[in-house]
Order: sequence, then C-alpha cells, then structure tokens
Amino acid sequence: MEFEEWEPIYKLILEDMHFDRIYDENSARLLSKMLETKSRKKPPDVIEIEFLQKAINGKDILVCGKAPCLEDDIKKIDFKKYVVIAADGATSVLMNNGITPDIIVTDLDGNMDDEAKASELGAIMVVHAHGDNIDALGEELPRLKRVIGTTQSKPLNNVYNFGGFTDGDRCVFIAKEMGAKSITLIGFDFKDTNVTPLKKKKLVWAERLIDMINI
Repeated sequence: MEFEEWEPIYKLILEDMHFDRIYDENSARLLSKMLETKSRKKPPDVIEIEFLQKAINGKDILVCGKAPCLEDDIKKIDFKKYVVIAADGATSVLMNNGITPDIIVTDLDGNMDDEAKASELGAIMVVHAHGDNIDALGEELPRLKRVIGTTQSKPLNNVYNFGGFTDGDRCVFIAKEMGAKSITLIGFDFKDTNVTPLKKKKLVWAERLIDMINI
C-alpha cells in the first residue's frame, strides 16, 4: 500500500484514537537513526526488505494474534505447512509451545526476553515505531537481530510503512504486501470484552483494516 492510500485512513485513526501524529513521526525518525550503521553503538542486525519478501512471497502464511484463544487455536494447526508471523505478544505463547515464529511484528511491548530469544533462533524482527514506544526502542532494539523498521506515519528511507495500525493487522498488511499465497489467521478475537476501552477501539480498527485487505 502506497502512503498516499494509507494516509487518509491513518488520519481517521488518529482522530478516533485522539493520538498526535508528531509523536509517531518523532519515533520513526529515532528508529531510522538507530538503524543507520554510522550511528549505532551496539547495532541491531539490519536486513534488506528483499529478505522479508523472500520469506513470504508465494508462501502460505499463518498470522498469530495474541488473543487468549491462541492457546487453543495452535492445537488445531499443522505449523509445518506455514510461514508463521507472530503479532508481538503471541510470540511468548508460541515459544512456550515449542514454536519459534519465522517473523515477529512487534512494537516492543510484549515479553522481550522471549522475542530476543526468537530473534537469536532466526526470527525476522519487524520493529514498529510509534508515539508510545520511544523509550522501548532505545532499550530493546540493540538486543535484536535481522531487524526491519516500520512506522504508521510517513515512511523514511529505512523505515517502511506497509499499512496497518495494531500488531495483528500489521502482520496481515505485511503478508499481503510481500506477496503471500494465502493468509490464515489464528489467535484473533475482535469482540473480546475482557479488555480496556482503549483496546476495544484498537480491536475495532484491527477488524476494519483486515476486512479492507480482503484475504
């Protein structure tokens, strides 16, 4: 998705969520700087976008959300058939069941010990910058390998915008953008009532955005 297509949707999200775009942009600029080789003290292992595309293009993709139903959903899946993309906190559930995701889409608010372990084991880390995780970028990014940076605001030369707002729907946007053969969802519950009002609004947007993709 081109940013020109995404930006009107992004503006609606900002208005609905009462978020200020400038904080997303500041975070994206920080991530961009951290991913530049010359500015890194302890650099993450940055990879080119082609590496992510090769992992997804033409493949059957399993996107794992972090809803409570994931624990039951994973028992019904033959993981050998899929390239597995985990939405942030879903990583811990998968790892606890002996499954290392191939790709993790994270804004760094999950269990970062589990995500760093998955990174060590080979997972591609799609790290997202937004207004609420500037501190986490500084603390957690140096622990990770095979990093690709993303933003929900205007993309930069090394920080991409594939579309999407929450970790879960960003996984789907990435899979679609990278040419997935098919996309299967598990661990998603858009009607979860055991969440905060803010999370409920995020789930509404996640469902709306995934419906837009038409998987």
